[in-house]
Parts: sequence; structure tokens; C-alpha cells
Amino acid sequence: MLGLVSHPECLEHDPGPLHPDTRGRIDAIGNQLIASGLDFVLRHYDAPCVERAALERVHAPAYLDRIFAVAPQSGSVDIDGDTVLSPGTLNAALRAAGAGVFGVDLIMRGEANPVFCMVRPPGHHAESDRAMGFCLFNNIAVAAAHAMAAHGIERVAIVDFDAHHGNGTEEIFAGDGRVLFCSSFQHPFYPFTGHESDTTNLVGVPMSAGAGSAEFRQAVRDHWLPAIDAFAPGMIFISAGFDAHMADDMSGLALTDADYAWVTGELVRLAAEHGGGRILSMLEGGYEYHSLARSAAAHIKALIG
Repeated sequence: MLGLVSHPECLEHDPGPLHPDTRGRIDAIGNQLIASGLDFVLRHYDAPCVERAALERVHAPAYLDRIFAVAPQSGSVDIDGDTVLSPGTLNAALRAAGAGVFGVDLIMRGEANPVFCMVRPPGHHAESDRAMGFCLFNNIAVAAAHAMAAHGIERVAIVDFDAHHGNGTEEIFAGDGRVLFCSSFQHPFYPFTGHESDTTNLVGVPMSAGAGSAEFRQAVRDHWLPAIDAFAPGMIFISAGFDAHMADDMSGLALTDADYAWVTGELVRLAAEHGGGRILSMLEGGYEYHSLARSAAAHIKALIG
């Protein structure tokens, strides 16, 4: 049974009325799951707060100290213009990172598989010592590191189909032979990284503005699937950003609901072949409520199979 991990505190992160990362994103997905009937075939779990030790596997202790020190009790604190801390942000971020760790534990003890973490703020732009792009803690990196450190998974693949390059995940795992990082992203586009790499464990697929289903699916077939198949990961992690959708104005890409269902199905197939079906997905971007909700539902349906 698919486990859906979330927490009400993820709704309390409030970066401001004009910021794209609103609590309505979570509400939209939840409402779509109910309307589609998928909610009745899921098992819901509350995300715990992540432990400091799990964060320190991927983040510098001094960086964590700074985040905890500047977290406001009132008002707001701007980290980089895009990344804003409100009084509810730190707990939301701790729950978001904790969701991935808890989800890995659910999978490894056979209680739920696959797992989808419906959380915010997102994480894939957060580097080992830097918050950016709405992200404080790199949720997917924390989860993958936990799988390796706590459960002895020897190799993991992280797949990121957000419209924006997961620079933080790449920076954290660059050169780590235990981790294969596959990403697709619009380029040139924020954060203007990922198009060049000198490490062998990264499979980046830059796409030009206007690219849609055909370009995305061909890139996945030509680059991701052979690399994952050859790597034979013991678990697959997905940074599930849905802002490459044609209806989402946060990018110039033109994917559809069906593309997310298709790529998810391919990843489920590879997870079954190499990792006992172990697969954990973490919400990243996606800011147009209707396309986000439909795409996330299509993704979850494909995870269930």
C-alpha cells in the first residue's frame, strides 16, 4: 500500500502573499486525491521532525546552526530573496525532511511501499551549506543518505524532473559513487547550473524552453533509463516537481499530466527490477494548483501501479 506522509505544520510555512510556495499547493493535491478516489487506497502518516543527526549527513553543522539561529518568532527573515523564513517555517522544514526519513523507515520495515511525501518547503536547491530557491533542507538528499547510513542500501538513484535543476542535490552527492543523480530541467533557467558536469554519477538533461512530451520522453529513454538500469540501485528516490507542466508559468517547458504518469511508471518498473520495488517520492515544485493537483494524482496513481 502506498504511504502518504505529510503534516499540518507544513501548511504553516508562510513566505508571504506574493510567494509561489503557498499552502494551497498541499490543499490542491489533497483535494484532488479525494475527488479521484485515490485517497481511499492510501495510508496516511504524520511526518515527524527530522533529527539533527540526519540533517548533518548532508548539511554542514555551522549552516544548520545559522538556520536555527535566524528562525523568527514573529515577522519574517529573507535568506536570499526567494527563500523566506516565517514563524512556522522551521518546523515545516523539519517535518518535510523528517517525512523522507520516516518514509524510508516505512519502506524498509515493509509497512508501506511506495511512499509519497506531500510536504513543503521543497528541498532540492538547498546545498550542503546554503539555502536557496525556496529550500532550507535538502529533503531528498536527507532521505537518500538515511537509506544508506541507517539501512545499508549500497546504491541509490535520485531522479529529479522538476523544471529547475536540483543544484543542491547535485552539489551534495557530486562524486559519490553510491548515488546516481538523474535530472531534467529547463536551461538556461534558474539556477543556471547542471548543463556542465565533470563527475561520473550525474546524468543531467538540459531542455530548451518550449520542449514538451516528445523531447522529455526521448531524453528519459536515451539517458536516464539506461543509466539507472546499469547502476542497479537498491532504492529509487524521486524529486517530484510538477512545474514543467505546460500550464505552470514557473517554466517554459510543456509537459503534461500523462508525461508524469509515464516517467513514474518507468521508474516503478526499474525499482521492481533492481531494488525490490523500493521507491520514495518527495514533492518539490509545482505552483499552478490545477495542473499540480492533476499531475501529482497521476504520479501517485502510477506509483501504486
